[in-house]
Amino acid sequence: MSAFMSKRIVTHAFSVGGVVFRQAPPTGVIEIALVGRGRVWALPKGTPAPGETREMTALREVREETGLDVRIIDEVGTIEYFFTHKGRLVNKRVFHYLMIAIGGSVEAHDFEYDEARWFPLEEALRILAYENEKDIVRQAEPLIREWLAKPAAERGDN
Repeated sequence: MSAFMSKRIVTHAFSVGGVVFRQAPPTGVIEIALVGRGRVWALPKGTPAPGETREMTALREVREETGLDVRIIDEVGTIEYFFTHKGRLVNKRVFHYLMIAIGGSVEAHDFEYDEARWFPLEEALRILAYENEKDIVRQAEPLIREWLAKPAAERGDN
């Protein structure tokens, strides 16, 4: 069997994160929180700690990476991709929740990223580094608009 045809060991990885949004005062423009390192902007996400549920991981990782306190609104979807790390092929899946910011500040983000910042939705779609994350934000947009159209009492933010 040639080296080309030999089986390669695949490592599997899983992360959880979210599309965090707010309506920017006073304009009401929908904004998305992104995390950046250099010129690479991404959605916040991270790996579950032992014993954590997906929801617990998402809330913790988003808080750490963005500095924001959030509430989970809905599920958005999962992306899957491959990359190599230390010579190994990694198959990674990332599950995303739709989350609304309820407190905190992007200035309080942790060391993992250089910056956390709010971007108008359309700008977030332009500057996100990865096409699959842009797809997740596109999937989240109608969910955001549907949630914002509900009466405040129904949204639980009264």
